[in-house]
Parts: sequence; C-alpha cells; structure tokens
Amino acid sequence: MKSLLLLVATALLIPVHSALAQVAATIEGVQMPAWVERNGRRVPIIPGMELRAGDQLVTGAGSRALVKLADGSLVKLGENGQLGFQELNPAADLFKAALNVLEGAFRFTTDLVAKSRKREVSIRAAQVTAGIRGTDLWGRSRAGNEIVCLIEGDIEVAAAGEQPVTMNQPLQFYRRLEGKTQPVGTVSKQQLDQWAAETELQPGKGVARVGGRLSVILGQFDEQNGALGLYDSVAGAGYPAQIRPVKEGEKITYYVVIRNLPSRAEANAIANQVRGKFGVAEPKVSG
Repeated sequence: MKSLLLLVATALLIPVHSALAQVAATIEGVQMPAWVERNGRRVPIIPGMELRAGDQLVTGAGSRALVKLADGSLVKLGENGQLGFQELNPAADLFKAALNVLEGAFRFTTDLVAKSRKREVSIRAAQVTAGIRGTDLWGRSRAGNEIVCLIEGDIEVAAAGEQPVTMNQPLQFYRRLEGKTQPVGTVSKQQLDQWAAETELQPGKGVARVGGRLSVILGQFDEQNGALGLYDSVAGAGYPAQIRPVKEGEKITYYVVIRNLPSRAEANAIANQVRGKFGVAEPKVSG
C-alpha cells in the first residue's frame, strides 16, 4: 500500500493555485462524483484544482463540474460527460482555448469583464465545432446527435467538410442528426431552461466549491494504512477525499475527509451519499 509521502507526490501531479505560471483554468465547483485525467492518471476533482492543456474532465451519473478560464469565462459540464482541454494558453494579450466535448451537455458563458478580453476559443462537440466571439451558448454531444444553442452573442458553427453557419439571434440552435446537418431552428425559452438545467450545479446535492469551509469526516484511524485504504476506495469512486493527520496527545490520528463544502446542506448530502459505501460507516459533518 502506498505511503502518505507517495500520496502527496501523486497529488502534486494536479497542482492547486500554481505560483509559477498564470493559471489557464481552475475548478470552481463540483457535484460529485467527477474526475480529471492527466498523463494516464485519473484523480477526483478538487475545487481550486488547476487544469492544463491535455487534461480531460469526466463526470459520473448525477454530477456536474464548473470551470473558470483565465479570461473569466465559465465552462459547465453535465452528468456522464467528457470534456477535453486540447489547448489552454492564458497569455495576457490573447487568451486561446480549444475544448473538445466528447460526451454530455456543456455550457460556455462569458461575463461583462471577460467580453473585453481578446480571445480565440473554439468548442468541438463530436463532429461540430463552434467558434466563440463573446457569447453564451449551450450544447450537447451524444452519439449521432449534436446540438449547439446560442443564448447570447454570436457563434460560427460547422461540421467537418461543410460550410460554416453563423448564428447571431438568441435561441437559435444548430443540430446534426446521424451525420446530417439540420436547418437552423429556434428553441423555446422553456426548452432552453430544461437544457440549461442539465449543466447547472444543483444546490443540496453535494456540491463542493472554492472557499467552502465545512467538511465531512469519513473515518479516523490510528494507523496510516487504514486511512490510505479508505482514501483509495473513496477517491476511486470520484469523491475528493483527503487525509489529515492530527496529533492528539502522544499519538497521531489520521482523519479521512471531504472538504470545501459551502453549507451544512451540501455536507449532509455528501454524508448521505457515502454512508454505507466505499468502506464509510458513519460519516460526520465538521466545521
């Protein structure tokens, strides 16, 4: 079994708040279970985690992920999704990003401050690529069914080998079914609200966020091997467990915890999700 030193070394593969270079993208929030894949390794997503070009986010059933890009834009990924970051270049004069949605629903949102920055951002959903110019859009990638819906701004959408289509009216959407591009249509506000809900973090469902101050204690051990065993089980299931050694008198107790929970409702939701699973007996909310 690995040691705590090896566990720390593994965690450093996914740095948090690097001080050596400008951060291109950061995990702002996560509804578990969810993972990031890098260089053949898969680890659970932790709020505050820095992302790099080549990383891929993976969400499980019922989960969501919220990413903030260096230009201030937000990227949201719905459940059972896969989102690859092919390019992330946070240069001050021109922010560049190329995102590849392999599966699932996504949303890209640019706020007023971010709109003033120069950028080259493209999002690919299966065979469809959208070039973004200061906008808000939603999309979904499924086998034989790709959708890109404009919420605000303008985008240029194209499938491989086809002429690009420009959309500049709110609620316009582009769809490709079984490899065939459909005429651009207009979606109802009600339908858009239903689509958008697929990518929103759901309050009270076990959401962790940057700055969350509550924790859930999953277990405590007198020996580090016991803590590492529980850590492996919980982290492998997509929950960002951490080991916290605490000196209590003459001995060290090893606590396995999930942190960054912003409210008691979120902490209780996590406790209920893991209770009786992954070797967790009776989780406790702390903080």
